[in-house]
Amino acid sequence: MGTIVITLAAAYGAAAGLTLPRAAYRLSVPPGEPWRGHALAGWRGWLGPAPGGGVRPGPAALTAAVCAALAAAGGPRPEGAVFVALAPVLVLLGLVDLAVHRLPDVLTLPLAAACAALLGAAALLPGAAGSWRLALLGGLALGASYLVLFLINPAGMGLGDVKLALALGVALGWYGWGVWAAGAFLGLLYGAVYGLGLLLSGRAGRDQGFAFGPFMAAGALTGVLLGGFGA
Repeated sequence: MGTIVITLAAAYGAAAGLTLPRAAYRLSVPPGEPWRGHALAGWRGWLGPAPGGGVRPGPAALTAAVCAALAAAGGPRPEGAVFVALAPVLVLLGLVDLAVHRLPDVLTLPLAAACAALLGAAALLPGAAGSWRLALLGGLALGASYLVLFLINPAGMGLGDVKLALALGVALGWYGWGVWAAGAFLGLLYGAVYGLGLLLSGRAGRDQGFAFGPFMAAGALTGVLLGGFGA
């Protein structure tokens, strides 16, 4: 049963990942500019070869791997299906953030609402291994925490990060405060290590920003995987 669930999740992730390059290209615009049109062909650049030769891991492979890992952790439990279903949106947000350092409201806010609603439905089904009440509290807590960070240092944190934190906090809170704390901390740690690496290598100055959303997502993914396997 477990192998079937993981295989189906990976296939879903791969299929969903094939649609992400076009969507990422359309959404990767500076704030205030309209989304790019469907007819433009520049989105194919997301599928191009890696610099210096070799093959660039495409969004389909990344999304398939994320979905397979979530399915392995969640198993046949209802929350596992929720996390797998929403994973492609999180990958898409990471692609857009890496491209233009922006997390569009058209993705972050619906993701938070969908995560809360679907986990609420999952809590009503047999076999659920989490708490919807803690999930909602986790979303509010992580969103509030990132809002404080934004108010303290607006240059180092964007409102998009605050809105993404709502969805990630809901997912982490589902498995309890221990998982919530681990995922929240790891997101900050991953970003801090990457930023320090940029400084030490001379590739960025102290005032140069970088996309923080992917590190938030990676921290939350780690926490959810720990919570899923623990459950």
